Amino acid sequence: MSKPSQKKLREATRGPAKKTPTRPAHAPSSLLWRVTKWLLVLGIWGGLALAGLLAWFAWNLPNVDALGPTADKMRRPGVTIVAADGSLVAGYGDLYGARLTVNELPPQLVQAVVAIEDRRFFEHSGVDLRGIARAALANLRAGGVVQGGSTLTQQLAKNLFLTPERSFERKLRELILAVNLERRFEKDELLTIYLNRVYLGAGTYGVEAAAQRYFGTSARDIDTYQAAVLAGLLRAPSRLNPDNSEAAAHNRARTVLGTMADAGFLTAEEAVKIGHTRWPGRGNEALPRPRASGEARRYFADWALERAAGFAGTTSADLAVETTLDPAFQAHAEAAIARADTKGAQVAMVAMRSDGAVLAMVGGRRYGESQFNRVTRALRQPGSAFKPIVYLPALESGMTPDSRVRDAAITVDGWTPQNFSRSFRGEVTLREAVARSLNTVAVRVAEDIGRGRVVQTARRLGITAQLTPHPSIALGAGEVTPLELTAAYAVIANGGFAVAPYGVTEVLQGSEVLFRRPVRTPRRVIEADAAAQMTDMLRAVVEWGTGKAAKIGRPAAGKSGTSQDFRDAWFVGFAGDLVVTVWVGNDDNSPTARITGSSIPAAIWKDFMSTPVAASAESPARVARTPAARPVHERINRTSDERQTD
Repeated sequence: MSKPSQKKLREATRGPAKKTPTRPAHAPSSLLWRVTKWLLVLGIWGGLALAGLLAWFAWNLPNVDALGPTADKMRRPGVTIVAADGSLVAGYGDLYGARLTVNELPPQLVQAVVAIEDRRFFEHSGVDLRGIARAALANLRAGGVVQGGSTLTQQLAKNLFLTPERSFERKLRELILAVNLERRFEKDELLTIYLNRVYLGAGTYGVEAAAQRYFGTSARDIDTYQAAVLAGLLRAPSRLNPDNSEAAAHNRARTVLGTMADAGFLTAEEAVKIGHTRWPGRGNEALPRPRASGEARRYFADWALERAAGFAGTTSADLAVETTLDPAFQAHAEAAIARADTKGAQVAMVAMRSDGAVLAMVGGRRYGESQFNRVTRALRQPGSAFKPIVYLPALESGMTPDSRVRDAAITVDGWTPQNFSRSFRGEVTLREAVARSLNTVAVRVAEDIGRGRVVQTARRLGITAQLTPHPSIALGAGEVTPLELTAAYAVIANGGFAVAPYGVTEVLQGSEVLFRRPVRTPRRVIEADAAAQMTDMLRAVVEWGTGKAAKIGRPAAGKSGTSQDFRDAWFVGFAGDLVVTVWVGNDDNSPTARITGSSIPAAIWKDFMSTPVAASAESPARVARTPAARPVHERINRTSDERQTD
């Protein structure tokens, strides 16, 4: 085969030779142009869509200019109830403290807040992309939410303008508001707004209100530990605040101190030292907070709030109500009740100075279960505790403790009262009749002087409840409140001068005094001799009569009382300048477990009056003019098994 033939065979086996396609010189630039064009189109439409979306969400956003210094003028005022020593009793409503700028606050407070909440606060422009990425990575590693990427500015926008719902719309609005805030205000201004508006638990808004509530001092004066406590509340103010859990507040404060060290505001050694040396119960108290403690203080606080109602001015400044409550007396009153076994019955107690100032008040066993204040609102039959009101007009009419009256059966309008012992003693002194709580004598005296005079005397003593002049009024068949009856005994204790119970001494709104209790000239309502003689007889009750269970080892006067079917049990008495009433009964007016006034109420009264605080009460300025007579029990023939009660 010739060479040309072989050449043709090889070409046929290989197939036609491939030709390299030739591309137009302008092809690459044409493709790039098409891609760029579509990207531009998509960018324009995307930008328009994003702008429309932002415009849609920003359509009804609030005006951030409303956050200026005058923004608080439209809010409703809160009310703080303060004890006589300046300590906190209770707060009502949203409590805001005085507006403090960042420059007025200690630097450690600002450092603590920035360290724990937004370390790059002074660097970002409202939204911290680096912080968001860091939080997302931390949450991804932890498999849950352990960090948040919100800045302080975002928190401010959310807390002041938005709801706490978790949604894309709310988050987008928050971002828009944060940027607007950063454009409108300087960083120091934003911090000032934030620290004066943020919720910090227990009804407090702003660091000043929180510092006053938790530490009893201004935010200007808090130390590093206290600053860490306040900064720690930002995460969960209701759960971490000291009122809810001092341990939780302390542990969170130690976390804040650690972040302050990480941020370079403290050394690691300083953070550890501050956290450990201020441990609650070791050395210095971690949370020094003078206050009237105990749930029952709220009964007094509610009563004081009612008294102060109507004094609020036209501004939104918070009200401060200064009161007569003595935290030491209140604590001992609550403790005495807590130690008593009232056999399932309710209990009320009030301690009052003889001028009417209420020092302690317990309106029920548990405020959390019932806010009904039995001291001020419960109308109950006082039983024999009403008898001093029967005998006072008799003393004013010329009778004396040594006047003799017959203890014998008596029938009035078809009604025949009985003594508790179901027996009679014959002729007895008025002192013995009171000491032994003889019912027939009280009825006989009331009939002799007239029931109308008994009602009039009750009115002079300050009792305003309706009293029916039935023969049984002599045995306390009418109804009174424990507060009214205490005030009536206070008139006897102070020598016969009118007593109007009070708990509020001053109401302040900012620096303006809206109310200040005036100093009044004492007004005599009972003759001095009658008050002194009544005191003599009431001392006999405690020394050797039905009130022996209340004997406290120093001069004291009082009277027990038990209403029909053991529905109410009372002990009312005074020593020095202190007048105290204890009532035990059921709210539905059902009989108690045979509780008498000379049993559980007298025991509670003695428990309270035996405390050093009660013993330190000063003698009244207006004392009875005649000394109490020496007990005459040596002249009274008694049997050893005699029962003495109401």
